[in-house]
Amino acid sequence: MSTIRADTLFAEDLVAKLAATRIVAVLMVDDAAAAVPLAKALLAGGVDVMELTLRTPAALAALREIKAHVPAMTAGIGTIVTPEQVVAAKEAGGAFGVAPGLNLRVLARAAEVGLPFAPGVCTPTEIEAALEAGCRVLKFFPAESLGGIRTIATMTAPYAHLGIRYIPLGGLTQANFTDYLAHPAILAVGGSWIATREDIQRRDWPSITAKAAAAIALGR
Repeated sequence: MSTIRADTLFAEDLVAKLAATRIVAVLMVDDAAAAVPLAKALLAGGVDVMELTLRTPAALAALREIKAHVPAMTAGIGTIVTPEQVVAAKEAGGAFGVAPGLNLRVLARAAEVGLPFAPGVCTPTEIEAALEAGCRVLKFFPAESLGGIRTIATMTAPYAHLGIRYIPLGGLTQANFTDYLAHPAILAVGGSWIATREDIQRRDWPSITAKAAAAIALGR
C-alpha cells in the first residue's frame, strides 16, 4: 500500500496548539445560531480548540459562523466517515478533521485536499494501519469503554519510540480526564462534558464558561 503521508498535514503549529490547550471541546450543535456565543463562552473559559461533530446537520453551518465571527477559535469537524464529508469539512473552513474509526479512503481524501486528520483507533492493528498511512496523531475511541488510560498505556508502549500522539475520547469526564493527561503519549483529550448538547440547547453560556475554566485549571 502506498503511503498517504497524512502526518504532513497535521502541521507542527496545530500540534503545538493542542499540546498547549490540552482540551478539545467536543460539541453537538443543533442550531447554527448558537455557534458564535458558544465559541465565545468556551474562549472565555480558556478552551480555544473545538470539534463540531457531524452528528447534527447544523455542524458545518456552525463552523462557518465561527470561522467568520470568532477567529480566535480553532474549530474542526468530527465524526467524518466518508470522503465527501472530508471535502465538506475542508470547504467549510475546518482546521482539522477527526473520525471515530480508520478508513483509508477517508485518509486519502484528507491528504488530497489538505485537511489535517486524526483517524480513530482502538487496536494495535489499527495503530499500525494508521502508521502505514502516515498518521502520527490518532484518536483513541471509545476510551473509557476499552479500559481507559491503562489500556492506552499498555497497548501503545510498543510504538512509543515512533512519536505517536493520542487524543482519547469517549467517556472522559471532569473527574477522570487528568489521568489521561498524565501519560506522555496523550496530546490532548476530547471533552463533551464541557458543553453538553443540553447546555447548548439551553444557551447556558455561563455554565459552559465555568466548566471550561475548571477543565483548563485542572489540565494545567
